[in-house]
Amino acid sequence: MAEEGTRSMLFVCLSNICRSPIAKAVFRKFVAEQNILDKWRIDSEATSTYEIGNSHDYRGQTCMKKHGIAMNHFARQITKKDFLTFDYILRMDESNLRDLNRKVIQVKNCKAKIELLGSYEPQKQLIIEDSYYGNDSDFETVYE
Repeated sequence: MAEEGTRSMLFVCLSNICRSPIAKAVFRKFVAEQNILDKWRIDSEATSTYEIGNSHDYRGQTCMKKHGIAMNHFARQITKKDFLTFDYILRMDESNLRDLNRKVIQVKNCKAKIELLGSYEPQKQLIIEDSYYGNDSDFETVYE
């Protein structure tokens, strides 16, 4: 659980090797630049078990290096406890919402506000498409 006075953000995608680790890394850099990293607990997880324990996709790592953003990540799956301890759970697409809804019904007193990451995107591109199935340039789109 986050310390008093801190906020917590969990980024969620299907496998936790592309979109959500990139979102986590970018958000971590943003709050660090604002000198408020100590006020945030930031993480990312998967709705599936497909890639649990695996490192992030090399294409995402290449993109992050290009922009000077550090990434050190191994995929994990969301747990019931996460719904109780995170303030925000930001998902990438509607499939993630269906998966999260199946999990959250097993949780009493869900604390987390579950939203689309894209709802915070200035141009309101609500859905963050899965870059895993695309080409290298799709990772740049996720970053932007």
